[in-house]
Amino acid sequence: MPILPFRQPGLRDGLGVDAARLMDGFSIEVMPRTAAKIADFRLLLPQGTRIYIAHLEGTPIDDMIATARRLRDEGFAVMPHFPARSIAGPDELNHWITRYRLEADVTEALVLAGGPKTPVGAFDSSMQLLETGYFEEASFERLHIAGHPEGNRDIDPDGGTTAVDQALLWKQDYAARSGMQMAIVTQFAFDAAGVLTWERRLRAMGVTLPIHLGVAGPAKLQTLLKFAIACGVGPSLSVLQKRARDVTKLLMPFEPDVLLADLATGLAEDRDNLIAQIHLFSLGGIEASAAFAAKARGPTDAAHDATKLTTQTERSI
Repeated sequence: MPILPFRQPGLRDGLGVDAARLMDGFSIEVMPRTAAKIADFRLLLPQGTRIYIAHLEGTPIDDMIATARRLRDEGFAVMPHFPARSIAGPDELNHWITRYRLEADVTEALVLAGGPKTPVGAFDSSMQLLETGYFEEASFERLHIAGHPEGNRDIDPDGGTTAVDQALLWKQDYAARSGMQMAIVTQFAFDAAGVLTWERRLRAMGVTLPIHLGVAGPAKLQTLLKFAIACGVGPSLSVLQKRARDVTKLLMPFEPDVLLADLATGLAEDRDNLIAQIHLFSLGGIEASAAFAAKARGPTDAAHDATKLTTQTERSI
């Protein structure tokens, strides 16, 4: 029986119904080393939750496969990262795909360029991974791609959006040609107005793919600032900097409740929007993000008590 209280849709408090509804079907991101600290994800997350596994530079593929297999065995949808610049070439890509399918029954992936500036092999972009056709050959059913509400200077050094826009339209066309299910999962941001403006711009240029909006789970302000700078989060960084100037909030974990409420208000005024769900980055810990999601979908006090119980249980193992 789950420790965290996963309440039924419509029985929510705390965020308000519209904001809480954004958390329906949320996904979450982990790493092999952080996942290893969780005794049983079934005690934290609703069954069937999609869990992304970040493949950071230097992470052994064996660790990725083992984490994927463990999460599949616990009943979750698993979506490992395929970072193009960290893959040596077509043979290694095919090897990874085959191992995920045969050893962990994985049928979903997030394809992205990845963090390294210099590719280790032949691949420089996620489009090159898609062009191989290996995912279709292995019967993958769903591929997600990266979205950048605040732009990406790695792709458009001049600060524009020309290259990233062209890439997004190419990937949408690929999904149509291949019949692959596809969605855009974004980098985390903190400014709702900027996100909503970006979403409207994508629609205007013909994008129809659903958007899974990246949101940072609860974390210390210093932690968020560090990740935001490292990940190139630009304009919305001012939201964190403004909070940092308030000394009364420096020691309090930052939660995305205001962001979700602002998003809900904006989306309620534009029912044709592409934002389908929230993707949580567990920068402050998996337990903290899971507890926030439970709180957003159920009673605050129970979620808080459950979080303490979960932490105590894990410490005793």
